[in-house]
Amino acid sequence: MLVGLIGKPNTGKSSFFSAATMIDVPIANYPFTTIQPNVGIAYVLKKCVHEELGVNDNPKNSLCIKGIRHIPVKLVDVAGLIPDASKGLGLGNKFLDELRRADALIHVVDASGSTDKEGKAVEPGSHDPLEDISFVEKEYDSWMAGIIRKDWEKIAHLTDQSKAFEELLEKLAGLAVGRGDLTEAIRKINPSGKKFQQWTDEDIFALATELRKLTKPILVAANKCDLPEAEKNIKKLQNTGRLVIPTSAAAELLLKKASQKGLIDYIPGSSSFIIRDKSLLTPEQLRALQSVEEKVLKKWGSTGVQKALNEAYFTLLGGVVVYPVEDENRYSDKSGNVLPDAYIMPKGSTAKNLAYKIHTELGAGFLYAVDARKKQRLSADYVLKDGDVIRIVSATKRA
Repeated sequence: MLVGLIGKPNTGKSSFFSAATMIDVPIANYPFTTIQPNVGIAYVLKKCVHEELGVNDNPKNSLCIKGIRHIPVKLVDVAGLIPDASKGLGLGNKFLDELRRADALIHVVDASGSTDKEGKAVEPGSHDPLEDISFVEKEYDSWMAGIIRKDWEKIAHLTDQSKAFEELLEKLAGLAVGRGDLTEAIRKINPSGKKFQQWTDEDIFALATELRKLTKPILVAANKCDLPEAEKNIKKLQNTGRLVIPTSAAAELLLKKASQKGLIDYIPGSSSFIIRDKSLLTPEQLRALQSVEEKVLKKWGSTGVQKALNEAYFTLLGGVVVYPVEDENRYSDKSGNVLPDAYIMPKGSTAKNLAYKIHTELGAGFLYAVDARKKQRLSADYVLKDGDVIRIVSATKRA
């Protein structure tokens, strides 16, 4: 699963990416600081099952800190979007095309209202962030509608509607649109069963909008929540029914850098931090940390960056964390590492899907799986549950 960061320029999107991945990227107070997409590894957090199972774990592909698994995930940050990007303005179609592979999107919004629709600095509170959400969704829908319209006449005039459906499905395959997605979207916007030849331009745009909702669920990271003007806007955004997380990417970045330097003890997503030795801090550093504590952590409960990542993978995408093992009695791999790996699997994934995730050979030779807790045999189509500990039995032995 892949999550993409979107938003207009100068909202703190690059700061969010840096805070999540600790990769240095250009961060500046002007539009189009990000030109090429940045791809990095972030972590989502989940309570580990080792305490429940009464064992000490030895993670390999992830970390376990104080009973919490830190599981690596991929995050992509693309260039900022401005109005009419779907027509090629700014970095336009290049931006949108880079989001094809994303399963969900985190829309980083300037909740303080201190940047206009193109990302230029304005008086804080003078711009409505709801406008940014609307235009980003509209631009994505317009871009997708443009793809659907291409060759639409040829597809729509096929006399066999099922064949026309297949042609349209093939056309949308590169946008991660599945058969079920297309079927559901058409059902919602065309309940009367109107034939494709009768569809209007509005019908095509409605299809694009519905497909975006189904295939690119969006979480709003209401950034710059430490600024006074942000609070009323955050409430306004939350009242729209969207999933909105108050965030301060700058605060998270500051805390992580201070932690790396050994100045504080801080776990991402926490509501507090501990200063190790005040004598090691300059007056400026101490004031900055105190500001984060007062304006962000005490007020909002966290910086929101970690919460946004967790919500994207577990709420938007419904991901489940599964622990594959090779010895169901010791919950270990063949080297004796206990609960060595933790994978996030998409909602509805099966035991056979897990086998392929581990290695293509395991999937190809799949015989059955074993629920390590119950020591119970599972079939290929067993739907994985969050926290499952699974052994895969395959006819194919990996080297």
